[in-house]
Amino acid sequence: MRDRLTGGMQGERRSNRTAIVGCEVNQTGRLVVEGGTVISALNQLVDFIDGHLTEEIDIDDLAVSLGTTEYHLRRMFSSLAGMPLSEYVRRRRMTVAATDVLEKGELLAIAVRYGYGSTEAFSRAFRSVHGVGPGDVRRDGGPLRTQPQLRFRLTIEGNTTMDTRIADRPAFRLIGHSARVPLIYHGPNPHIQAHIASLPAAEHARLKELNNTDPAGLLQVSADVDPDYTEGSELTYLHGVAVTETTTVPEELDAIEVPAGIWAVFHAEGAYPAVLQSVWASTATDWFPSNPWRLRPGPSIVAVLDRAADFSTASCELWLPVERA
Repeated sequence: MRDRLTGGMQGERRSNRTAIVGCEVNQTGRLVVEGGTVISALNQLVDFIDGHLTEEIDIDDLAVSLGTTEYHLRRMFSSLAGMPLSEYVRRRRMTVAATDVLEKGELLAIAVRYGYGSTEAFSRAFRSVHGVGPGDVRRDGGPLRTQPQLRFRLTIEGNTTMDTRIADRPAFRLIGHSARVPLIYHGPNPHIQAHIASLPAAEHARLKELNNTDPAGLLQVSADVDPDYTEGSELTYLHGVAVTETTTVPEELDAIEVPAGIWAVFHAEGAYPAVLQSVWASTATDWFPSNPWRLRPGPSIVAVLDRAADFSTASCELWLPVERA
């Protein structure tokens, strides 16, 4: 079933978009994109959201109209905005809905207008944004928390060079030990650390011996990530290695099949994991807006090339699946 952004509660969610200067809608109702860059697409997305807060909008169709894909649009939005697209839409809806609540219209009619099937669902969403319910706001006039309309800007300073290469790889397999862990943006992920620590030293050595293709060495693999890249959402983490498509996988190991495709490979070296997280952020703020590539679905891979004994510093590569934009 297609993913549609609605009011924000499961089964009752609504649309997403906003409007920006230079955004037009032609007679077919599709967006006319000026420029086609990531920043331009995100700004037109944001403007279209604000113009359609009470409507249901298909994210996939909108992404196509913007000359990109839903996967890339969601990932770039969450990376640059610091919040998932669905969360931003919910905050903008509740920001605007607060005015309707203060005007003391029928609460059920307001709830339906913003895509909620009941006053209870609307009240939960309203409280999650403002910290108080609609009744409190009508009685006291607040407090209200406003989510301003976002505006994305690309600042180019030219003083940072990203060490990047493009690799066209045949199909391969990622094999190792996997676990479901929460997504954490900053600092070490204790759940991943505990998973790795649970493996005996001999198992790390055995995995390295199984590696017979690039990316080389022990790998940290993130797969099945939430499309909005929501912090706290679960993903599949695999600690393992890459092998060829024809390699027999030992029964006790988990495997992820990776189809043939192109990868952007970013080199990072320094304090770990801070340097890796910095490179992650730079791919969204610097590299993708400046290059004719976009993300495609697939696992992200970190290959640790060298590290200090205590893992305080490391030299590593970040592998991201990409396609021509």
